[in-house]
Amino acid sequence: MRKYLNINLNDHSVSSEQLEGEAIIKAGRNFIVRSLLDAGAATVDPLSPENPLIFSAGPFAGTNFSNANRISVGCKSPLTGGIKESNGGGTFAFALGQLEIAGLTLNGASDDWTIIRITKVGDITFEDASPYLGKGNFEAAAMLHEKYGDKVSLALCGPVGEYLGLIAGIAFSDNENRPVRLSARGGVGAVMGLKKVKAIVCDKAKMPTFSDRRKVMSVVKEYGAMIAADPAAQAMGRNGTAQVSDLTNHLGGLPVNNFSSGQQVDTANEVHKMGGDYIRDLNIERGGETTHACMPGCMIKCSNIYVDAAGNEIVSPLEYETICLLGTNVGIREPDDVARLNETLNDLGVDTIEVGATLGVLMEAGEAEFGDLAYMEAALVDIAEGTERGKLLAQGTYRVGKHFGVTRIPVVKKQAISAYDPRVIEVTGITMTVSAQGADHTTGNLPAAECAGKSTEELSALSLDVQINSAAADSLGICVFGRTVTNPNHEMIIGALNDAFGPDLDLDPDFINRLGRETLLKEIEFNELAGFTEADDVLPQFFHDEELPPTGKKARHYAADINKFQRQALQEAQGSS
Repeated sequence: MRKYLNINLNDHSVSSEQLEGEAIIKAGRNFIVRSLLDAGAATVDPLSPENPLIFSAGPFAGTNFSNANRISVGCKSPLTGGIKESNGGGTFAFALGQLEIAGLTLNGASDDWTIIRITKVGDITFEDASPYLGKGNFEAAAMLHEKYGDKVSLALCGPVGEYLGLIAGIAFSDNENRPVRLSARGGVGAVMGLKKVKAIVCDKAKMPTFSDRRKVMSVVKEYGAMIAADPAAQAMGRNGTAQVSDLTNHLGGLPVNNFSSGQQVDTANEVHKMGGDYIRDLNIERGGETTHACMPGCMIKCSNIYVDAAGNEIVSPLEYETICLLGTNVGIREPDDVARLNETLNDLGVDTIEVGATLGVLMEAGEAEFGDLAYMEAALVDIAEGTERGKLLAQGTYRVGKHFGVTRIPVVKKQAISAYDPRVIEVTGITMTVSAQGADHTTGNLPAAECAGKSTEELSALSLDVQINSAAADSLGICVFGRTVTNPNHEMIIGALNDAFGPDLDLDPDFINRLGRETLLKEIEFNELAGFTEADDVLPQFFHDEELPPTGKKARHYAADINKFQRQALQEAQGSS
């Protein structure tokens, strides 16, 4: 049994309901879209009190189940106008799980800025947030830990979220209490700011109860051993997500100078300094950490703590999407430079993908040369201070691009494309084109897929498969980086769920696939109710018109063909299950 909290910010009242069995398990992305549909949120103004903000933890949250302590945050996105689930690591889901809380929904909006306090004895209080307003996340977190101690986890609205910047995410505490694990995408931080919730402070307690704890812990141990032995997980732990930069640069699908080239360096002649191999070796030489868990219990440890030449921490983490969108995409060639920009953006609590794409568009507009670090630093100062220019930049790539009259704006559904050029990384490009979430690699990423000579239908099938598995993982609080172990072992995961929340629970072998399919169909339903049509499932035209050096490839897949296959396949599979 788990408790779910409904928090009414209009009058600071709290009600709770008890969840059992399948209601606990169908969490994360699935719970978010079902709840938003039930609330009629598809037709509300996303920056109004009527837009619920949902925090949902998976069924194994609060345990040491490897990579199963992800937090899902969801609402109607003020950035895209559609459905948004933004997924983050850290300790917040872990803390909720230890209190046997499945999640919480923030309804309405507070009159004054508030901090929501959730204690291990079950008390929920509302406290004055005014001392923390306007402060960066690091200072605010330090003040909160000084007041509430170290055995708490934080969910923070940063200073950009306070003024409703659409690039704002929600920052969560990592294992060392840094506020650096973000649900970054879609403007969820602006919704938290609209509701005037500066922070949620949640106690940590003890491992939650299960119907058959012994059997659950046995699976936890077995799954962990499989992760430890898995070659893909080992590679991710060795080099972290930065290793993907070596792959995309090699394939010619790396975003460089606002997606005008797919390769920053020819590695036959030059070292790729923005790649995982170089960054790992440099960080080891300096005394940094190359293996670091983003959440409790994770055995993949794909994160890092990146240090400068003197061994002082610059940022944790320095990861692929940031290295590329905030690095290669804006002409940066030194990892120290992108690391320092990254740390600034962590302090502001914003989406590094969106900011990097925005800066690239500004350079496209002639506002600066690619690689102009001083210009980028000055732009971040404006965003931090909330100047007139800063508030414009905080509206994200699409709106900034339109303001400056730029035609090459790399967005889908007004959300910046992740660090995979769709002309080369085609399966991921297909996913980003049609996903209800907008251009978001986390909804179905397959960067190493062999695409040459394959039809739209063949690649759409690969995209749909990874979309289903990603939606299911996001609905169970499980990180997709464990998919090489998770996906072939659904039976084991389902058995653990039955043992955890039985004895009356009896999930069938197709439960996980069905959960993923249901989630995708309901997200499509939400967006249709919000006014989206197939015309919104479109890559910017320049991807189709311009050949990408050095491969010379153009985008060749269109939404009508993708959707014809994927939606029919989804409906048929769900109808027959």
